[in-house]
Amino acid sequence: MIGIIGIVIIFVMVFGGYILAGGKLGLILKALPFEMMMIGGAAVGAFVISNDGASIKHTLKDIGKVFKGPRWKHDDYRDLLCLLFALIRISRSNPVALEEHIESPGESTLFAKYPRIQADKEAVALICDTLRAGSMNYDDPHQVEEILETRMEASQHHAMHSTHALQSVADGLPALGIVAAVLGVIKTMASIDQPPEVLGQMIGGALVGTFLGVFLAYGLVGPFATKLKMVLEEDGHFYQLIRQVLVANLHAHAPNICIEVGRQATPGHNRPSFSELEEALKAAKEAA
Repeated sequence: MIGIIGIVIIFVMVFGGYILAGGKLGLILKALPFEMMMIGGAAVGAFVISNDGASIKHTLKDIGKVFKGPRWKHDDYRDLLCLLFALIRISRSNPVALEEHIESPGESTLFAKYPRIQADKEAVALICDTLRAGSMNYDDPHQVEEILETRMEASQHHAMHSTHALQSVADGLPALGIVAAVLGVIKTMASIDQPPEVLGQMIGGALVGTFLGVFLAYGLVGPFATKLKMVLEEDGHFYQLIRQVLVANLHAHAPNICIEVGRQATPGHNRPSFSELEEALKAAKEAA
């Protein structure tokens, strides 16, 4: 919703100010389809050239996150801590019983209590793989920690590709606007024998290309890339929390300490209070 409000503000302020200053939209609207075809078409073509099919699909899918915002909310962080607490307790008391949860998380009754987490393949794989690694009795927990760090860096780098792709388009749009404007000037020079009124309209139409390239770059595509980066970075905290709690578990800290490490590492606006988490853990124990 906030993203839509931002777009409305941009259009109202830019074009409203232009109209109030005495500008006429007729010339812009007349040139807009042709300029958009050249600038937008060239930007889309450059985007397709610089990305493979999977990256294109990934970027188009991620654009929706600009309007939806981060996937993981306050309740999801609380549920994640409850799930990790339950898994850690089982791993300490009955390692054999843990296997049915980490080997078949899709059929696990424990994971089923938290459907949003269970539906996320990356989160489930990270939890199960780490607990499985812990059951292998690594001599040095730092080995697992390093593996997790490398894995999460690779995942975050892949997730951020969408922001880089959009930012590349934003960086190229002003130059593509100049290309369109130059073509408009070439067209104008070919009609130099026309009256000044006609030439003025042709030059004005050519300048729409420069305006459009800069407007799209700094008014829309650039902010989209920035917002998407912020959303992906915030969602990344969810997976970092999994790493921190399970690494604390590998160091044989008490389950309550492991969960408190995760609670403290949760971003402030999503962090459950100590009492709230205690109530949630108590309810989870009673339900079990």
